[in-house]
Amino acid sequence: MKNSTTHEPHITTRILRIACVAALGMAFTLSFPPAAHAQTVTPPPVPAGLEVPAPNRAFLVGHAFGTQNYVCQPTTHLGRVDWVLFTPEATLFDGQAAQIITHFFSPNPDEDNTIVRATWEDSRDTSTIWAKAIASATVDPDAITWVTLQVVGKRLGPTGGNALSVSTFVQRLNTKGGLPPATGCEVLNDVGHKAFAPYTADYFFYRQ
Repeated sequence: MKNSTTHEPHITTRILRIACVAALGMAFTLSFPPAAHAQTVTPPPVPAGLEVPAPNRAFLVGHAFGTQNYVCQPTTHLGRVDWVLFTPEATLFDGQAAQIITHFFSPNPDEDNTIVRATWEDSRDTSTIWAKAIASATVDPDAITWVTLQVVGKRLGPTGGNALSVSTFVQRLNTKGGLPPATGCEVLNDVGHKAFAPYTADYFFYRQ
């Protein structure tokens, strides 16, 4: 019994040391957050004309869930009406289902706020970009088009964050849904009616 008890203080001390080292290691791990939006990004093949020119490369992808929002408006043809997109409303998530970006339409400050553009705002540092569509293609007739957009406006976040403002191009790919309904906008009395069409898509962000 004496032999077993003489080692107890040493064992206790060793356990305490191991616990302290483990706690210290965890503290260091928690004090260094992972790099924002760190991803390995490989866009899928796209139809001809939707390619983003070199040396731009994809650095971020967001998986969008939301709606394409339409309003019934008169057309240039007398007595005719049609659905017109007035904004998307979507939230983009990373591969771990964490929210990273919101997507909508808004006036572009780099065009004197006179032109409404597709807009993406980073959910962490609120850096923001505005982009115009330069090419599109119908890949699935039951879904909204795939689109390539060029960034035409950008703003840093209030503390200088630039998670999105480094972007040069955006692609909307792998779309599902989002088309306006077949009914509800057929006669002049329907003007003003709204429709919210659920959709999903992958948005790929490029930088030089």
